[in-house]
Amino acid sequence: MSSEQPAAGLSPRQGAALEHLIRVERERTAGRVAGLTRELGVIVESSAIGATDDEHDPEGSTIAFERAQISALLTAARNQLADLERAAERLRAGSYGICTSCGDRIVLDRLMARPTAQTCMSCAAARRYRPS
Repeated sequence: MSSEQPAAGLSPRQGAALEHLIRVERERTAGRVAGLTRELGVIVESSAIGATDDEHDPEGSTIAFERAQISALLTAARNQLADLERAAERLRAGSYGICTSCGDRIVLDRLMARPTAQTCMSCAAARRYRPS
């Protein structure tokens, strides 16, 4: 993080801690994406080799179910990685920790618990409980 542009009133120490947290989460999530990608590849490969009718397999779930489950986990991990990339960019730009809804600062505890947070607790709660 640039010392010339602190993010949303964070001290340099807080900014460095958040930068480290985001970096660690990005590495962990990138590893999860890689692992899920490999796992999906194995499932796709085994379904191409094996029997195509696994619907009535008494041993467990179907290959289609496993493929769908891994695909959903992979999509979620890729989305999380993109969110972390955007958080890192906001931190570099000095806009990290500012609520995108109301413009107030997001409290440090929320950022430490959820480094990709873009809204303060009040706006997040209001959005969550807003009638559809």
